[in-house]
Amino acid sequence: MNDGRSPSPAAPQAASADGRDTALTALIRTSLAVLFLDELVVGFWNQAFPESFYNNFPTVSLTPPFSEHYARDFGGATLGLAVVLGIAFVAPRAAFTIPAAAAFSTFAIPHFFFHLTHLHHATLGEKVFLTTANAVVALLGLLVIALTLVRDTRRRRSPAT
Repeated sequence: MNDGRSPSPAAPQAASADGRDTALTALIRTSLAVLFLDELVVGFWNQAFPESFYNNFPTVSLTPPFSEHYARDFGGATLGLAVVLGIAFVAPRAAFTIPAAAAFSTFAIPHFFFHLTHLHHATLGEKVFLTTANAVVALLGLLVIALTLVRDTRRRRSPAT
């Protein structure tokens, strides 16, 4: 019955007896922590020290010329992603993890393909680094979504304790 209030996200339920929910939640939180730290470092560096980021972050100088405006905007947007990823890490409910991971993936997947198609001036080491690092973080975003769906489906199917 709807009493006119908007629904609030369901609180996490207790882990299943075999510990699978606990393990899945730990994996979700670990993935979110990696993505949060990545976005926090990149975002802060870009926002606070854009020229340093451009000149010193591996392979950034291989792409378009430096623009302080673009760099700071990217840094701010990246910090915004870090905020929602951090919230999802602290409270790993589907209402937070799925939107945070989806927002991150909306950035990370096209970013991966951009770098994959712009490797012509990179050294072999830079090509390996860019492709691997960007693929890993793009896949982590999707992994968070998949693991959250699996965990919550198991919770709904298991008998209440």
